[in-house]
Amino acid sequence: MIRIITLNLNGIRSATRKGWLDWVGRQSADIVCVQEVKAQDKDLDDSMRSLPSDQGPLTGYFHLAEKKGYSGVGLYTRIPPLSVRYGFGDEEFDREGRYVEADFGTFAVISLYLPSGSSSEERLAAKFRFMERFRPHLAALAVCGRQVVICGDINIAHKEIDLKNWKSNQKNSGFLPEERAWLSTVFDELSFVDVFRLLDQRPEQYTWWSNRGQAWAKNVGWRLDYQIATPGIAATARRVEIFITERFSDHAPVTIDYAFER
Repeated sequence: MIRIITLNLNGIRSATRKGWLDWVGRQSADIVCVQEVKAQDKDLDDSMRSLPSDQGPLTGYFHLAEKKGYSGVGLYTRIPPLSVRYGFGDEEFDREGRYVEADFGTFAVISLYLPSGSSSEERLAAKFRFMERFRPHLAALAVCGRQVVICGDINIAHKEIDLKNWKSNQKNSGFLPEERAWLSTVFDELSFVDVFRLLDQRPEQYTWWSNRGQAWAKNVGWRLDYQIATPGIAATARRVEIFITERFSDHAPVTIDYAFER
């Protein structure tokens, strides 16, 4: 069994103050993917670089943004990787710290942070550039000969079931027709699997809530955080959980157990 957790931290230092390190240490995770680290290398102390765990420590690998307090992803693993890749080969977006991949031989796990397009027209255009440039990389991963799990904040709610107020958000980034269609091609044409929906088809299962108003209290959320996997390993998924008992961020952790023999 391999347990994989993904969480957008919205700042690793902020999440640490809110207790995420203690929580993750009790989860018996094999791999933990994090996004929006919002830190430079000098900002990471020893407790953030290696996670203590009830099953043994998890070593962290980070692809951090050049810009201070911005973006950045990490991948912690208890299983020693054969190699680690930082960035997917795009100069513009690799500077933003959006991709780290650990290769374990028979399988690979990726921590991914897809840009948000909600802050401005410029950032929406950047999001569309990322989607266009990242798709060939996804296509290559789909046929790379390994099983692949892509964990991260995709910043797209795929279907109406994946956000509370879908009718009023059809013209907003995160639920635009073009964004949803792009994600559909990942599933329908490249044959990746939305592992959460493979196991849980219930409505109102969200991973992000605005800090405005009473979004959290009223569960007015979006499902933006995914584990997207190649069919072979996706078929071994046995349990999924969105953890909402404690809040470490404006996102919630997503945990999936895979009965995958590595």
